[in-house]
Formats: sequence, structure tokens, C-alpha cells
Amino acid sequence: MILVVGGAGYIGSHLVKELVEEKEVVVLDNLSTGHENLIDERVRFVQGDLGNRETLEQLFSKYPIEAVMHFAANSLVGESVQNPYKYYDNNVSNTLTLLDVMLKKDVKNFIFSSTAATYGIPDTDLITEETVTNPINPYGRSKLMIEQILEDFHQAYGLNYIVLRYFNAAGAHISEEIGENHDPETHLIPIVLEQLLGKRESISVFGTDYDTHDGTCIRDYIHVTDLANAHILSLNALLEGKLQKATYNLGNGKGYSVKEIIDTCERVTGIEANVILSDRRPGDPAILVASSEKIYRELGWKAGYELENIIESAWKWHRNSTVMV
Repeated sequence: MILVVGGAGYIGSHLVKELVEEKEVVVLDNLSTGHENLIDERVRFVQGDLGNRETLEQLFSKYPIEAVMHFAANSLVGESVQNPYKYYDNNVSNTLTLLDVMLKKDVKNFIFSSTAATYGIPDTDLITEETVTNPINPYGRSKLMIEQILEDFHQAYGLNYIVLRYFNAAGAHISEEIGENHDPETHLIPIVLEQLLGKRESISVFGTDYDTHDGTCIRDYIHVTDLANAHILSLNALLEGKLQKATYNLGNGKGYSVKEIIDTCERVTGIEANVILSDRRPGDPAILVASSEKIYRELGWKAGYELENIIESAWKWHRNSTVMV
């Protein structure tokens, strides 16, 4: 059985929907940002906090857990700057509690949902796993701290782990049953689609004078189901003993500009967006794109969805979700 912590959130729920085809799954989520209706009906669900040692000990005693997949992090960059305690408490301290209970119960396989924010503002357009990590906010630092802790725990306690650093998750499940819904929403694609549905007055484009082909920032977008499949490949590599530790980037390897995102949303939906051109935001690099060559070489994974497919799936879910939960 696999424990998915944070399995009621956007990425966690998509992972669970794929994982239940292969494994028995138990989900732990406190529903602070997740939604119970996103959880697949085939899983066992426990509502509780990641940092509650008693809840964790009961979980590991009740179920034959062989691996843990960890998605239960706070992840808003701006909020992490305003309230760093929240991020170090949940993302670091609570994860330490989870790892401690795991090891005491002799569970030594761990998949960690990390982030491109660990790189900060890199001095290269194509980011590899060898690119220097230099996070510039508490969110990124909290994730990098756990990465470093995992390496120390591997050396000292024999913990096997895979860190997956991904960039901009997007899209919705092909079933149209689950999709992306954050409050507040900070991601570009759902913001554009919400505006096209009349739920926002306009879309702001921050900066049109970057050194890119159309002057707007370029970012790496990856379909959430591609992410889920990478997690499952990584999990199986640990369970089958193929790997004891690894760190992988997950991205499409090319990137799309803000203008390309908006143009593609307009093309897919047939609706014209109301765009407001604004000044640059401080700290926004012109280009952030991930190389996923390492995980392709070692596990055979690569992104399967192109931008239009990503947006089509998101549009179907947003359009059909008459009641946003």
C-alpha cells in the first residue's frame, strides 16, 4: 500500500487517480487547500495533519505501507515571504515528523514533490539537475532543506528517495472529473481560462520587453498527468530496487511565452481575452525551462502532452465545472 500525503490537492489527486490503477492507496490530507471530492473513491481517506504524530503512527500501524509520496506542502511564493514561519513549520518541521515515523515503522521509500523554486534565478536558460540551487524565497528554501535532509537520512538511516523538481503543472485529467482549482489562483493558464469564462475582468501581462522572441516571459508547462506518470515510474524504480536515490527535473524542455499561452487559450476556446499590459514584476527571469534529459535517460520518462493538449484538457474541466469547489 502507498501513502499519499496531500492526495486531495491538485497534483496529488491526479497522481492518485493514476496510481490506483496499479496500487492500493491511502490518502492523508487536512483539506486546508485540498478538496475531498477530488479524491478517487477507490482509496482510503484519512483527514488529518501531516505534523500530527499520533495520526501518522495510527496510519502506519493500521496499513501495510511500503512507500510514501509527499505532496502536502504550502506553495505560494508571496505568502512564504509574508509568513515564513508557516512554510518552515509545515514544509520542514512537519515533514521531519513524517520521516521520523516512517523510519520507526521501517518504511524506507520516499517520493518528494519538490520545485523549480530551489534554483532561484539561474544564470542559464535551460536548467539541469547540475544547475546551482539558490532559492530566493522561504518556499524554495523550505523545499531545498528537505532535499538536503533526505540525503543525510539516506546516508545515516538507509532512506531511499527520489526528488522530483517540477516547473509549471497545468491541465486537467482526461476524465474531466478533476482539474486545477486554487484559492487564490496564481497560475497563468487557469487565470486566462477564468477570464475567458467571465470570472475575471482581465488578464495582466507583467512585462513585454524581455529578451525573448515576443518580449514576454517564457516558462516550462507540463501536463499534470505527465507529472503523475513520472511519480509512478519513480515509485516503481524504488520499490523494484533499481534506484536508492535520485533527483530529477520534470519539464517539457522548450517552454512557452506568456503571449503564446494566451494566444493558445484564445484559439482553443474561440474567445478573445481582455489583456492588460503591465510593468515587469521584480525578480521575474526572462526564461525558465527545464531539461528532463536525465529522467528520460534513466527511467524513460518524457512529457507527452503539447501545449494545445494541456489547454484543451483544462478548458473542458473549467467549462464543465459549473460548481467550483
